[in-house]
Amino acid sequence: MEIAYVNIFVSELARSVDFYQQKLGLELEGGDPAHGYASFQLGAVRLGLALAGDDAPDLIGRPTGVGLATSDLAADHKRLEAAGVRFTMPPERQPWGGFMAMFADPDGNTFYLDEISAAHG
Repeated sequence: MEIAYVNIFVSELARSVDFYQQKLGLELEGGDPAHGYASFQLGAVRLGLALAGDDAPDLIGRPTGVGLATSDLAADHKRLEAAGVRFTMPPERQPWGGFMAMFADPDGNTFYLDEISAAHG
């Protein structure tokens, strides 16, 4: 088995699709707005945006545990911040040796942005 997709729950699908497309620069793969879903291909894994129902507000605005990899964290941080992405933690060296930052989507869902070198990826 392998991970095929990870879903992130959002409150407004169109706003979230715009953020992931326009601000993060991800390519929309597909989806069905009528059913509250959109999908982006990120390497071997799809990142899905799922509209959370009124009965599930606790699924929105939380740490996702999802880490996105970059080969140049400083450059991507600068680019994303200029595009209006809100960082909840600036790029920092970690005690375990990594170099990472954290950012939030419009609903407050947070993600890791890790610098992964070819030697460590």
